[in-house]
Amino acid sequence: MKQLYHSIFDAGCIKFGEFKLKSGIMSPVYCDFRGLVSKPELLREIGQALGERAKQIGYGSKPGDRLAGIPYAGLPLGVAASLASGIPMIYPRKEVKDYGTRRLIEGEFSQSDRVLVIDDIITDGASKIEAIEPLKEAGLVVEDVLVILDREQGGGKILARAGYKLHSLGKLGDVLDALVAAGKVEPEMRARVAEFIEANQFA
Repeated sequence: MKQLYHSIFDAGCIKFGEFKLKSGIMSPVYCDFRGLVSKPELLREIGQALGERAKQIGYGSKPGDRLAGIPYAGLPLGVAASLASGIPMIYPRKEVKDYGTRRLIEGEFSQSDRVLVIDDIITDGASKIEAIEPLKEAGLVVEDVLVILDREQGGGKILARAGYKLHSLGKLGDVLDALVAAGKVEPEMRARVAEFIEANQFA
Protein backbone atom coordinates (compact mmCIF):
# COMPACT_ATOMS: atom_id res chain seq x y z
CA MET A 1 0.00 0.00 0.00
CA LYS A 2 2.92 2.38 0.60
CA GLN A 3 3.61 2.64 -3.13
CA LEU A 4 -0.04 3.47 -3.73
CA TYR A 5 0.17 6.18 -1.05
CA HIS A 6 3.16 7.68 -2.87
CA SER A 7 1.33 7.54 -6.22
CA ILE A 8 -1.71 9.27 -4.74
CA PHE A 9 0.47 12.05 -3.32
CA ASP A 10 2.51 12.45 -6.52
CA ALA A 11 -0.75 12.77 -8.49
CA GLY A 12 -1.78 15.74 -6.34
CA CYS A 13 -4.63 13.95 -4.57
CA ILE A 14 -3.25 15.02 -1.19
CA LYS A 15 -2.20 18.64 -0.68
CA PHE A 16 -0.87 20.62 2.27
CA GLY A 17 -1.49 24.28 3.09
CA GLU A 18 -4.67 26.07 4.20
CA PHE A 19 -7.93 24.72 2.82
CA LYS A 20 -11.55 25.44 3.66
CA LEU A 21 -13.52 22.22 4.01
CA LYS A 22 -17.21 21.71 3.24
CA SER A 23 -17.88 22.05 6.95
CA GLY A 24 -16.32 25.53 6.91
CA ILE A 25 -13.32 24.41 8.98
CA MET A 26 -9.84 25.41 7.79
CA SER A 27 -7.64 22.35 7.33
CA PRO A 28 -3.86 22.00 6.78
CA VAL A 29 -4.49 19.00 4.51
CA TYR A 30 -6.87 18.54 1.60
CA CYS A 31 -7.68 15.26 -0.14
CA ASP A 32 -9.24 15.39 -3.59
CA PHE A 33 -9.52 12.30 -5.78
CA ARG A 34 -11.78 13.75 -8.49
CA GLY A 35 -8.78 14.36 -10.75
CA LEU A 36 -8.23 10.61 -11.06
CA VAL A 37 -10.49 10.62 -14.12
CA SER A 38 -7.56 12.24 -15.98
CA LYS A 39 -5.02 9.70 -14.69
CA PRO A 40 -6.13 6.36 -16.16
CA GLU A 41 -3.16 4.30 -14.97
CA LEU A 42 -3.58 5.40 -11.35
CA LEU A 43 -7.36 5.05 -11.59
CA ARG A 44 -6.89 1.50 -12.84
CA GLU A 45 -4.50 0.75 -9.95
CA ILE A 46 -6.92 2.12 -7.38
CA GLY A 47 -9.80 0.27 -9.03
CA GLN A 48 -7.87 -2.99 -8.69
CA ALA A 49 -7.16 -2.27 -5.02
CA LEU A 50 -10.83 -1.45 -4.38
CA GLY A 51 -11.95 -4.55 -6.26
CA GLU A 52 -9.60 -6.77 -4.27
CA ARG A 53 -10.77 -5.24 -1.00
CA ALA A 54 -14.41 -5.72 -2.03
CA LYS A 55 -13.76 -9.44 -2.47
CA GLN A 56 -11.91 -9.60 0.85
CA ILE A 57 -14.93 -8.06 2.55
CA GLY A 58 -17.05 -10.79 0.96
CA TYR A 59 -18.60 -9.26 -2.14
CA GLY A 60 -18.66 -10.85 -5.57
CA SER A 61 -19.39 -14.40 -4.44
CA LYS A 62 -23.15 -14.15 -5.04
CA PRO A 63 -25.10 -13.08 -8.17
CA GLY A 64 -26.95 -10.39 -6.16
CA ASP A 65 -23.81 -8.56 -5.03
CA ARG A 66 -23.43 -5.02 -6.31
CA LEU A 67 -21.06 -2.07 -6.03
CA ALA A 68 -22.59 1.39 -5.70
CA GLY A 69 -20.45 4.43 -6.50
CA ILE A 70 -21.61 7.65 -4.83
CA PRO A 71 -21.91 10.69 -7.13
CA TYR A 72 -19.77 12.30 -8.06
CA ALA A 73 -16.26 11.29 -6.92
CA GLY A 74 -17.32 7.71 -6.26
CA LEU A 75 -18.67 7.07 -9.77
CA PRO A 76 -15.37 6.54 -11.63
CA LEU A 77 -14.05 4.64 -8.62
CA GLY A 78 -17.06 2.32 -8.71
CA VAL A 79 -16.63 1.75 -12.44
CA ALA A 80 -12.91 1.03 -12.03
CA ALA A 81 -13.59 -1.38 -9.15
CA SER A 82 -16.36 -3.08 -11.11
CA LEU A 83 -14.12 -3.60 -14.15
CA ALA A 84 -11.34 -4.97 -11.95
CA SER A 85 -13.53 -7.28 -9.87
CA GLY A 86 -16.33 -8.23 -12.24
CA ILE A 87 -18.89 -7.16 -9.65
CA PRO A 88 -21.80 -5.29 -11.31
CA MET A 89 -22.25 -1.63 -10.41
CA ILE A 90 -25.26 0.57 -9.74
CA TYR A 91 -25.45 4.13 -8.48
CA PRO A 92 -27.96 6.41 -6.78
CA ARG A 93 -28.68 9.66 -8.62
CA LYS A 94 -28.24 12.99 -6.86
CA GLU A 95 -31.44 14.17 -8.48
CA VAL A 96 -34.35 12.46 -10.21
CA LYS A 97 -34.83 13.25 -13.90
CA ASP A 98 -38.21 14.74 -14.78
CA TYR A 99 -38.19 12.85 -18.07
CA GLY A 100 -37.46 9.35 -19.37
CA THR A 101 -37.51 6.56 -16.80
CA ARG A 102 -37.22 8.98 -13.82
CA ARG A 103 -35.15 6.38 -12.02
CA LEU A 104 -33.44 7.28 -8.76
CA ILE A 105 -31.02 4.35 -9.03
CA GLU A 106 -29.25 3.52 -12.30
CA GLY A 107 -28.21 -0.01 -13.22
CA GLU A 108 -29.74 -3.46 -12.87
CA PHE A 109 -30.66 -4.80 -9.45
CA SER A 110 -33.31 -6.70 -7.53
CA GLN A 111 -34.70 -6.16 -4.07
CA SER A 112 -32.54 -7.73 -1.35
CA ASP A 113 -29.38 -7.49 -3.47
CA ARG A 114 -26.39 -6.75 -1.27
CA VAL A 115 -24.58 -3.49 -2.03
CA LEU A 116 -21.08 -2.29 -1.16
CA VAL A 117 -21.03 1.52 -1.25
CA ILE A 118 -17.84 3.04 -2.71
CA ASP A 119 -16.55 6.60 -2.38
CA ASP A 120 -13.23 8.43 -2.32
CA ILE A 121 -12.87 9.72 1.24
CA ILE A 122 -14.73 9.91 4.54
CA THR A 123 -14.69 12.75 7.04
CA ASP A 124 -17.92 12.80 9.07
CA GLY A 125 -19.85 10.17 7.11
CA ALA A 126 -22.92 12.34 6.51
CA SER A 127 -22.80 12.18 2.70
CA LYS A 128 -22.46 8.38 2.82
CA ILE A 129 -25.54 7.98 5.02
CA GLU A 130 -27.49 10.35 2.75
CA ALA A 131 -26.50 8.41 -0.38
CA ILE A 132 -27.40 5.08 1.22
CA GLU A 133 -31.01 6.09 1.94
CA PRO A 134 -32.38 5.70 -1.64
CA LEU A 135 -30.62 2.34 -1.91
CA LYS A 136 -32.33 1.08 1.23
CA GLU A 137 -35.66 2.56 0.14
CA ALA A 138 -35.36 0.48 -3.04
CA GLY A 139 -35.06 -2.68 -0.93
CA LEU A 140 -31.30 -3.10 -1.28
CA VAL A 141 -29.20 -4.35 1.63
CA VAL A 142 -26.36 -2.02 2.62
CA GLU A 143 -23.96 -3.01 5.39
CA ASP A 144 -20.53 -1.83 4.24
CA VAL A 145 -18.86 1.32 2.92
CA LEU A 146 -15.46 1.25 1.20
CA VAL A 147 -13.34 4.38 0.62
CA ILE A 148 -9.82 5.08 -0.59
CA LEU A 149 -8.91 7.17 2.44
CA ASP A 150 -10.22 7.58 5.98
CA ARG A 151 -9.41 11.05 7.32
CA GLU A 152 -9.73 9.58 10.83
CA GLN A 153 -12.07 12.31 12.05
CA GLY A 154 -14.78 10.00 13.34
CA GLY A 155 -16.62 9.05 10.17
CA GLY A 156 -16.27 5.35 10.90
CA LYS A 157 -17.89 5.73 14.33
CA ILE A 158 -20.76 7.75 12.87
CA LEU A 159 -21.35 5.10 10.20
CA ALA A 160 -21.24 2.39 12.88
CA ARG A 161 -23.95 4.14 14.87
CA ALA A 162 -26.08 4.17 11.71
CA GLY A 163 -25.50 0.44 11.24
CA TYR A 164 -22.74 0.44 8.61
CA LYS A 165 -19.13 -0.78 8.72
CA LEU A 166 -16.35 1.35 7.25
CA HIS A 167 -13.52 -0.15 5.22
CA SER A 168 -10.65 1.84 3.64
CA LEU A 169 -7.57 1.29 1.53
CA GLY A 170 -5.69 3.48 3.98
CA LYS A 171 -5.89 5.91 6.87
CA LEU A 172 -4.59 9.45 6.65
CA GLY A 173 -2.09 8.85 9.46
CA ASP A 174 -0.59 5.84 7.66
CA VAL A 175 -0.31 7.82 4.42
CA LEU A 176 1.44 10.68 6.21
CA ASP A 177 3.84 8.30 7.93
CA ALA A 178 4.79 6.79 4.57
CA LEU A 179 5.30 10.25 3.03
CA VAL A 180 7.44 11.42 5.95
CA ALA A 181 9.58 8.25 5.73
CA ALA A 182 10.08 8.93 2.01
CA GLY A 183 11.06 12.55 2.65
CA LYS A 184 8.05 13.91 0.78
CA VAL A 185 6.44 15.55 3.82
CA GLU A 186 8.17 17.31 6.69
CA PRO A 187 7.67 15.85 10.19
CA GLU A 188 6.42 19.28 11.31
CA MET A 189 3.56 19.11 8.81
CA ARG A 190 2.79 15.56 9.95
CA ALA A 191 2.53 16.82 13.54
CA ARG A 192 0.39 19.79 12.46
CA VAL A 193 -2.08 17.53 10.63
CA ALA A 194 -2.22 15.12 13.58
CA GLU A 195 -3.03 18.03 15.90
CA PHE A 196 -5.76 19.21 13.53
CA ILE A 197 -7.32 15.74 13.28
CA GLU A 198 -7.29 15.34 17.06
CA ALA A 199 -8.95 18.73 17.57
CA ASN A 200 -11.63 18.22 14.90
CA GLN A 201 -13.35 14.94 15.64
CA PHE A 202 -16.97 14.52 14.56
CA ALA A 203 -17.82 11.40 16.55
